[in-house]
Amino acid sequence: MGSIRLMHAKLHRVCVTEANVNYVGSITIDPVMLERVGLLPLEEVDIINLSNGNRFSTYVLPGQAHSKEICPNGGAALLCQPGDRLIIFAYELCERNQVLRTGHQAKVLVANESNETVDFYLQELIPQEQGVQFINTNCSAPVPK
Repeated sequence: MGSIRLMHAKLHRVCVTEANVNYVGSITIDPVMLERVGLLPLEEVDIINLSNGNRFSTYVLPGQAHSKEICPNGGAALLCQPGDRLIIFAYELCERNQVLRTGHQAKVLVANESNETVDFYLQELIPQEQGVQFINTNCSAPVPK
């Protein structure tokens, strides 16, 4: 059946802390946030700016741990300003038949205006006899500072 792209990581409603047009591309993100959802440095991400409707793609750079930093750089900085709320998500290429056999899992971190985690979800595709079942599990728990 071929390959499909499935979302595997999402930072939902994170708040832009800085926009740096004088940096060479990318978006800088607190590595603690990256690790929590499984995003890697240099990974491509799609971004939706909920404050103005702009959509763009770029790649991830790790910032300073525990800084809560979300900083679009280069041209992306022209599409955002501090205080804007973003959805940042990444896909992975999966074999459809493999997903139907073994399932798939995505991690979603929901942030408040200070980029603190307020909710954390596992969104899973669970194999069934006739396709897959979608399960959205709230796994919120206090996150170490």
